[in-house]
Amino acid sequence: MKVKIFTDGAAKGNPEGPGGYGAILQYVDSKGRLHEREYSEGFPKTSNNRMELMGPIVALEALNRPCDVELYSDSQYLVKAFEEHWIDHWQKNGWKTSKKEPVKNVDLWERLLAAKAPHNVRFYWVKGHDGHPENERCDTLASNAALQYKTE
Repeated sequence: MKVKIFTDGAAKGNPEGPGGYGAILQYVDSKGRLHEREYSEGFPKTSNNRMELMGPIVALEALNRPCDVELYSDSQYLVKAFEEHWIDHWQKNGWKTSKKEPVKNVDLWERLLAAKAPHNVRFYWVKGHDGHPENERCDTLASNAALQYKTE
């Protein structure tokens, strides 16, 4: 099955913290019908990078069988880790950067690797705020997630 995932972390919408993440999982079933499932959640007091990792993680974890996945994100942090193989380098160096500094968000990188493992995933970087339709979907979904988050 072929699946498209549109995802983004948002740093707006929540006055108490950075915001939230959002992901849309889109696929066509065997009868040719288009289906979409939406995942979004607000996060208080966390980094934008952690939010950018959470969107694809929850969408990939929701897939119940191996799929061909196209992942659209405006996160340079996420895409470069796979396209430029930063993550391979980090693992070989014991989750350290080339400067031997600890890599941030190792828990989420390991969770993303596990979620990605059964699938054939291709990443597409849709540059932020360029009017590209896929990027607008990413931005809108993540912003909605951030706006929906309520603090007590």
